[in-house]
Amino acid sequence: MTTTPQAVSGEPLWTPEVARRTASVLERVRRVVPEMEWPVHAPYVDAIREWKAKRNAVVLAHNYQAPEIFHGVADITGDSLALARKAAETDADVIVMAGVHFMAETAKILSPGKTVLMPDQEAGCSLAASITAADVRLLRERYPDAPVVTYVNTSAEVKAESDVCCTSANAVEVVESLKVPRVIFLPDEYLGKYVATQTKTELVLWKGHCEVHERFTGDEIRSFRRQHPDVTVLAHPECPPDVLEASDYVGSTAGMVQHIGAVRPSRVVLVTECSMADNVAVEFPKTEFVRPCNLCPHMKRITLPKILRSLQAMEHRVEVEPAVAERARRAVERMLAVGRGAGR
Repeated sequence: MTTTPQAVSGEPLWTPEVARRTASVLERVRRVVPEMEWPVHAPYVDAIREWKAKRNAVVLAHNYQAPEIFHGVADITGDSLALARKAAETDADVIVMAGVHFMAETAKILSPGKTVLMPDQEAGCSLAASITAADVRLLRERYPDAPVVTYVNTSAEVKAESDVCCTSANAVEVVESLKVPRVIFLPDEYLGKYVATQTKTELVLWKGHCEVHERFTGDEIRSFRRQHPDVTVLAHPECPPDVLEASDYVGSTAGMVQHIGAVRPSRVVLVTECSMADNVAVEFPKTEFVRPCNLCPHMKRITLPKILRSLQAMEHRVEVEPAVAERARRAVERMLAVGRGAGR
């Protein structure tokens, strides 16, 4: 195995050999990563590949990760639930989550025998943090006849208090599968409001929001249309209702990618986290991406140096208490029995 050269500080170095070994990655991301930045990224890309082999590890990268991570070191990419499910199917001993904490928990729930590492313990989620297991129990007391449908963007403890989970793509299907007049739908208020427009089931909503998606406005979308009359607007259902009303398509991150592949628009706005446009642009070079750049500060806590250190030190390990994991797993499995759709 070729070893990446290191500086005295232990950080990997840029060399002609590293440039050669990472040339194919540079060619892939050249459209979205400035070439002048590549000597900074490439040594880490090269070293992470080496350490993945040493640890029998896979790196999972959510759609919102920076392109040097998404295209440079990830073995599995996609939405949060798909990452965990695909990782469970591998023979890897170690999973490194390039995402946020609830995603690492979900990976551990579905792969209890694997070591799951989180490169930065502070990579959280405003939506997941908006609700606790105690909140769910109180809602059950208030609405004892209503089953609890919980978005996968929640902690393991919240999932464990739920009857069934859902993704942004299958939420309507999951709600209607329960065949009841009313459900408690948690925690994203805007996703819940969107689902309410697609079903006759009454939804009891929580006021949780994604700090990225809640900042978009309908006026902003209309401004994009004035500047680019031919633009196709694709919005995530975690956005406010006026944003969804002003958009051409509403769907999950995976749904957006599928829509672009099917329609092949000449110009598109993805109304979601900014880095996704960079990652999708690599796959669709003939489509121009107009970027409304709302970045997720939690996703951006994950960097190549942190992924490398995580593999080297085998930290930070994510654990879920077995009883909680089992109950949370049942809620996920009930959703899968309904039909997954595509996730966030």
